[in-house]
Amino acid sequence: MTSDNRIGPPNFGSERDMLRAFLDYHRATLAMKCEGLTDEELRQQSMPPSTLSLLALVRHMAEVERAWFRRVFEDHDTPMVWSDKIDFQAAYDASASTRDEAFVAWEAEVETSRRIERKAESLDQAGYQPRWGEEVSLRMVMMHVLLEYGRHNGHADFLREGVDGTVGA
Repeated sequence: MTSDNRIGPPNFGSERDMLRAFLDYHRATLAMKCEGLTDEELRQQSMPPSTLSLLALVRHMAEVERAWFRRVFEDHDTPMVWSDKIDFQAAYDASASTRDEAFVAWEAEVETSRRIERKAESLDQAGYQPRWGEEVSLRMVMMHVLLEYGRHNGHADFLREGVDGTVGA
């Protein structure tokens, strides 16, 4: 990690502005944790039998973005990125993946998520979560995805330290 170019969330703002800013901060954190590493280093796994790696996290978060924004608010039948069925574990197999492959998919899903959020009239907009068979609000989706990033960025901290000893937020 050569530099920290993240824009920190504001101390004050509307609920929507705060959720948007924290999501973007966590998205930038995941990208920062992968900065400056080779494909091989990004594929380095934590410990057997886990297949968890930084590249696997990027792939997984592409699936999360798709499952919680695109599939909920636009097309319930959109396939997952790395699985024909709803198999989040498929994204964790990054053994043949590259930075380009994973980041192109993740960045595309992030942009789709941002577009969907900006287009919504309010955080109360309802979408349909096909895996649950229930309606959910945009607020709930943003909170859920934010929590996913928070959890997985904690994993990214340990994974990055294991790759090259780099620590820090």
